[in-house]
Amino acid sequence: MIVAERVDPYATFNFVVEIDNLEVGGFSEVSGLQVEIQTHDYREGGVNDFVHKLPGPAHYPSNLVLKRGLIDAQTLWQWQRDVIQGRIERKNGAIVLLDNKREERWRWNFVNAYPVKWTGPTLNASGNNVAIETLELTHGGITTP
Repeated sequence: MIVAERVDPYATFNFVVEIDNLEVGGFSEVSGLQVEIQTHDYREGGVNDFVHKLPGPAHYPSNLVLKRGLIDAQTLWQWQRDVIQGRIERKNGAIVLLDNKREERWRWNFVNAYPVKWTGPTLNASGNNVAIETLELTHGGITTP
């Protein structure tokens, strides 16, 4: 009997975020890695028992949502402020998943991103949680190398 080598899935806590020449620090959470292929219905004449589903363009229904502990670096905040003031600078970047040896295993590249929403921390004097800021990025697509 041949026993297959066990391959464990990668953990979700071991990742880094890269954004063009920005020092962005460590993030605690990333969401929005999503792509859908839109379809178009096509009714073929004389065929009444089904409708063809033809593939259309890729669609990215969700912004990338980046969350991290609030730190002294204001790089992300300044990028958002620039957009508010009409100076939109699109940047490329990547979400990189690492293995338990901190070696790159998966990379999702995003292009032409800019911030569309910044959310500051929820402040509560009765708690001891870390102050978290959230940045949402719209983008022009997600690819893997």
